[in-house]
Amino acid sequence: MPTSTTPRPTVCVLAPTPHLTVTIEAGAGASAEPDLHVHPGGQGLWVARMAESLGADVVVCGPFGGETGTVAAFLAESEGPRVRRTLASGGAGGYVHDRREGQRAEVVRVAAAALDRHEVDDLYGTVLMEGLESDVVVLTGADPADVVPADLVGRLATDLRAAGRRVVADLSGDAAQAFAAAGGTVLKISHEELQDTGLATSDRVPALVKAARRVLGDALDAVVVSRADQPTLLVTADDVLEARAPELSVVDHHGAGDSMTAGLAVAIASGADLAQAVRLGVAAGALNVTRHGLGTGRREHVERLAQDVTLESRGSG
Repeated sequence: MPTSTTPRPTVCVLAPTPHLTVTIEAGAGASAEPDLHVHPGGQGLWVARMAESLGADVVVCGPFGGETGTVAAFLAESEGPRVRRTLASGGAGGYVHDRREGQRAEVVRVAAAALDRHEVDDLYGTVLMEGLESDVVVLTGADPADVVPADLVGRLATDLRAAGRRVVADLSGDAAQAFAAAGGTVLKISHEELQDTGLATSDRVPALVKAARRVLGDALDAVVVSRADQPTLLVTADDVLEARAPELSVVDHHGAGDSMTAGLAVAIASGADLAQAVRLGVAAGALNVTRHGLGTGRREHVERLAQDVTLESRGSG
């Protein structure tokens, strides 16, 4: 893990669909006016935010187009990560959520514009160049999925791996399949995704391990299966580890998976082995559910909680 006396690990994050997020919260007191919170969002930016909090030097690459993209990029850089804006003729996505009643109610959502072939080429080239200067590259998914072609992550994983870079991915659907075929360090995937794609016949551990092993193949070092409030699985060719975090009160479950991915990436960038990495990742995800902000958490809190994450070997599964 990074410390105050070691160089900051460097992490490059692909954010194919950055968003501008607006959240309406209840004000303090019965008669208080509502609070309005404006933040950069989308999976890539939530991963980047937590990675920055965990002590990494982070660069985010993405098509921050239009007014929403311009504002999201400005806000993202104010949080610490460097932002590399790529070509984008259309606008970035965004949404407005109302949380005054305690739960998220979507008021409006605007989808990000699909990238043309020149914009895809620029995004690929920017991530590749930044990735070559980074300890770890994190590939996150697009929302909606058709904003970029699925083979973008496959090409990036292939070329970065050939250059000796470690690649962590948090993907689903065709993009996850493209990454698994290309190979990399870790693919984080949810148990729901394994079931939805027909790879897992149930949510029971043996079925999930069997599905993860099919995804693992010969190209990936490990598959991490997130399981909501159940223990996370770290599946390698030789072992299966079950990682369990202390049970904490849930304020908002959104963003927990992205925080886990950030913890995995920062730990690996710092030289940790996969068991240590999953411990930090699980702690980051567990702490995030206790907070209102997505992809947030103080480094010292995550690292302390990681000490209480238990790892249990299930053998070869």
